[in-house]
Amino acid sequence: MTGKKEETTHDLKELDEFRFEVESSGLGTLELISGEAEIFGTELVQNKVYTFPAGSKAAVFTFKGCTIKLVGSFEVAYMAGQTPMLTYMNVHAALEQLRNQAADKNSRGPRVLITGPKDVGKSTLSRILVNYAVRVERIPIFVDLDVGQGEISVPGSMGGLIVQRPHNIEDDYPQAIPLIYHFGHKSPNDNIVLYNKLVSALAETINQRCQSNTTANVSGCIINTCGWIKGGGYKSLVHIAGAFEVDIVIVIDQERLFTELKRDMPDFVKIIQLQKSGGVVERSRESRLNSRDTSIRNYFYGKKGEFSPHCFYIDFADVQIYQIGAPELPDSLLPIGMVMQQGETKLMPLVPSEALKHHVLSVSACESDEMEENIITTPVQGFIVITEVDMERSRFMILSPAPSPLPRTILLDTEITFMDVK
Repeated sequence: MTGKKEETTHDLKELDEFRFEVESSGLGTLELISGEAEIFGTELVQNKVYTFPAGSKAAVFTFKGCTIKLVGSFEVAYMAGQTPMLTYMNVHAALEQLRNQAADKNSRGPRVLITGPKDVGKSTLSRILVNYAVRVERIPIFVDLDVGQGEISVPGSMGGLIVQRPHNIEDDYPQAIPLIYHFGHKSPNDNIVLYNKLVSALAETINQRCQSNTTANVSGCIINTCGWIKGGGYKSLVHIAGAFEVDIVIVIDQERLFTELKRDMPDFVKIIQLQKSGGVVERSRESRLNSRDTSIRNYFYGKKGEFSPHCFYIDFADVQIYQIGAPELPDSLLPIGMVMQQGETKLMPLVPSEALKHHVLSVSACESDEMEENIITTPVQGFIVITEVDMERSRFMILSPAPSPLPRTILLDTEITFMDVK
């Protein structure tokens, strides 16, 4: 099915998977006419019409058979020849056994690290395993360390979220209050020292919360990572595994990575290799840029435009803007005998300028008199965008999800930009 808008009905047999992709300038809807089916682990409701925006990709899977109706403009819509869903279900069943054992012993449930190169389905598998856990009344913690895309917040950040109900097919993760840390870049490689420091801070906070929440502790963690797996990226994966004390690592579509982790991980860590789904396709650079832009737009406006963000002015004097990370100076520019201190986690004040226009900024939860170390490793309260810089009147126009005034005055700059053209 391609091109023009049309309506089709498809009958799926037991264990069938039907994949579709909405055109980049189109819109598609899906309706479950009869039977039972799910999308990425979330059950479909019969006779409910689900809307998918332009560029959406999804796969309908059924254990018992069903009939679905598609309406709209689709790039592709086809029955999959093979599906990894039974394998994913087996992984869930194994995790559930470990959760039952943890509940009997009043101990910690499984912590699962999902890794592999970019565009192999790590986020999709994370979502499926989280949804399956919630459907059997667990409340797993989902941890997203993919700063380039952002599953639970805007790109350039990392965080964790206790998930208490299945992912809504038409929306993002359920709107609970996530724990979000500012990173400020699209790749861990841009500041690996800061990235690892934040991973450790996030892991420590999650450990503390698990100590006070028995159900979450037993339910365990599902940890999604980025696709940088060589060199410093591999070392970072090892750091993540240690910081979160993972006991299972799932490697998707990368035999070399599987072998390296088998060699370097402690004996108690189980390493599992899975093949990527045939429905996973490599995204172009443009597609990744569009995905980041969409993620930020959804943060302020919602996927269906259900949010109403606020625009207002703030004076330069009312906020403090920092960048984390100082540029390295060559030894020739340093005074004789002086050694350059590590600058990757140094807090650098920024002077207001036109260069900040369209930048996404994090609103730190810190008070203005907090120590530098606290500002770097303290979660953020949200994000704003500087839409206008008025140098003559010394003020910014900002786009904010909440009305004036800002809850805090410390703002952290990111390299992520967003042009609000709504």
